[in-house]
Amino acid sequence: MIAQDPECAEMSRLRRFGFIDARRTDDPVRRKVRSRGVPPGLQNHEIFYTEDVREASDLIGRALSPIVLTVRNPDPQPFAAMMFGVRMRDVSMFYIDLTVATTVKMRSVGPYYAVHMPTNGRVICEQNGRTFDANPIQAAVTSPGDDLTMALDDDSPQLVIRFEQDAVTSHLTRLLGGSLRRPIAFEPEMDLTTDDAMRWNGAIQLLHSEIYHEGSLIHRGQGVGPMEELLMSTLLLLQPSNYRSQLVRPTGSPTKRVIRNTLDYIETHLSERITMTDLAVNAHMSIRAIQQGFHDELGTSPMLYLRDRRLERARGDLTDAVPSDGVTVTEIAQRWGFNHLGSFAVLYRKRWGESPSETLRQ
Repeated sequence: MIAQDPECAEMSRLRRFGFIDARRTDDPVRRKVRSRGVPPGLQNHEIFYTEDVREASDLIGRALSPIVLTVRNPDPQPFAAMMFGVRMRDVSMFYIDLTVATTVKMRSVGPYYAVHMPTNGRVICEQNGRTFDANPIQAAVTSPGDDLTMALDDDSPQLVIRFEQDAVTSHLTRLLGGSLRRPIAFEPEMDLTTDDAMRWNGAIQLLHSEIYHEGSLIHRGQGVGPMEELLMSTLLLLQPSNYRSQLVRPTGSPTKRVIRNTLDYIETHLSERITMTDLAVNAHMSIRAIQQGFHDELGTSPMLYLRDRRLERARGDLTDAVPSDGVTVTEIAQRWGFNHLGSFAVLYRKRWGESPSETLRQ
């Protein structure tokens, strides 16, 4: 049974799931299950608990992608499923526990990247015709469109970090200074025991700490963007993919290097007034050369790119805001250089299909 969580009325910054309602069961009688090791930061963010296989399949499918869930070798321990989780903007953290041996089949991973990290037990993964184990020292990484089957042993809960595809693509575009010629595809196995993997584990611990402590930057709405960028950068730099070599050993034309530096300048001064002259002076190139470089590498103009990034930052602030902040659409629009509220609203709706005020009220 699913019911509205009264805490949702408080509009916590960490309870907004665009792909699944942040609700929790209110059934006062639950079959007692042993402690499942839910991370402390997620214990107050239960999404659902159910003992119905079909309902569990449906709810997990909303949070990830449509799945077929079957229980293997039913035993005296009845099935139960629970999920805890939070979402920031484009990064989510889930804890999923199916309690008994199950098989999860996902025909095609949706528009997101995910790292599945079992915290106990063993999961046999079949991904695009490749079979491997996932366990507490080896994670499974999925990319959009992957075919995925997971055979979970008894007591094999997992922590899942989900990254929205568009956000990762945009972030990598800024890091490389050019549009991507093909989708990002990660290697499916992530070794969590290497020295490099310690950086990934450290980033996850930082995220957990920010979620756990009520006075953290994330809870105050001040650190969501940097935290997500840290997590995306760490994944892109550490996990083998079809773009990792370009990040680890950047090469390319002088123009591409100039574009990367210009994108860095824009990010640093995004809330300030920026002109084409500013960009040209920073890059030690002519205005025409900067414009041509953006056209060739990004398929847009510097000013259109700047406007789009400001729209994205405005959306982030609107998404993060809660009523207690007392912020307004006008305040956020002006913060990011949109002084004409009507024009801002038109651009915003064209980009995201809803008005700024609708985003603020969600």
